[in-house]
Amino acid sequence: MEIFLKFIVPILIFIVIAAVIGFGLAFLAEKIKVERDPKIDDVARYLAGANCGGCGYAGCDAFAEALVKGEAKIDKCNPTSAENKKNIAKILGAGDGDFKRMVAVVHCNGGNKCREKYEYQGFGDCQSAELIAGGNKACRVGCMGLGSCNEYCKYGAVSVNKDTGVAVVDSSKCTACGACVSACPKKIISRIPATAKVYVACSNTRRGKEVRSVCENGCIACGLCEKKCPVGAIKVSNNLAMIDYDKCIGCMACKNACPSKCIHEYKFDGVLES
Repeated sequence: MEIFLKFIVPILIFIVIAAVIGFGLAFLAEKIKVERDPKIDDVARYLAGANCGGCGYAGCDAFAEALVKGEAKIDKCNPTSAENKKNIAKILGAGDGDFKRMVAVVHCNGGNKCREKYEYQGFGDCQSAELIAGGNKACRVGCMGLGSCNEYCKYGAVSVNKDTGVAVVDSSKCTACGACVSACPKKIISRIPATAKVYVACSNTRRGKEVRSVCENGCIACGLCEKKCPVGAIKVSNNLAMIDYDKCIGCMACKNACPSKCIHEYKFDGVLES
């Protein structure tokens, strides 16, 4: 009896207390739990699942929750296919939607043709080089060719062309997630429609004379591209040619007219979704 009182009773008391606490916690959890909208899981199933962060959220699940809450728009997720975006739009009650396949391009034509301010011998990374007087290129928005974009791309879609010294994007691998766009310290990578026929390979908005003094391949805002375009799809704004892809018919008139050869023909090598 003494052993029972000394050992068994305390154990029984402990078990009872643990059971009461467990029941209490379960009861409280049921009372204070936040109901998860089932649409979040439905939306998440259609997202690409890349968890790349290009949308500005921590991952696809967080982005799905933001979509359901109306805090984000589906076009922020470029890796998700157009068909899946339409399915998500239906779940959210936003109709079918009209989503275009996008792809990243580098708006620079300088590279080895761009004058250098100094010989960079530090750590081989654009972001590091940018800390030293804005990088080694005389053009303030010239591609340094040190590969920060390549380093941040999960898909191996970006590389630096050794012959030109400019980063290039392999469209067959690009998901337009935006990682390279964010990683580039010069902010010269953007996304264009995969159906585009041309793009402007320059980002310098200085006057023509100043551009030519640092790079022989830069846009000098001469306006010939604008004059030659038969549909008004290209305009010179802020000393830089800009293309309206909703108007462009891919005739190549602007490319052929450009004296700096900084309007490049574009060919998408991936798969276009219908």
